[in-house]
Amino acid sequence: MSTATLNGLRNYLYDTLTPANLIWLGTQLTEYGRRMERQSKPYTKEELVARIELSERQFAEGKYQDFDEAMADLEKEFSEEEVTPEMAEGI
Repeated sequence: MSTATLNGLRNYLYDTLTPANLIWLGTQLTEYGRRMERQSKPYTKEELVARIELSERQFAEGKYQDFDEAMADLEKEFSEEEVTPEMAEGI
């Protein structure tokens, strides 16, 4: 999402949610972020080397996307994401 989109969403939430709901939302987002941090782990040197070698091989074979193609794929993926109503139900 662009910064303008995120700012618009933030302003919408500030204008529509009560302070208690904003606090609840902030708590939920913080907890979600902490759960995601615990699930991620750094790459090992071997994993990084393997990824670089794979990328170089794919590039040599012509299997790559330019910036515009990659961004178009991301936009399509984000627009097709399902939004779970978990957060909305608690408000």
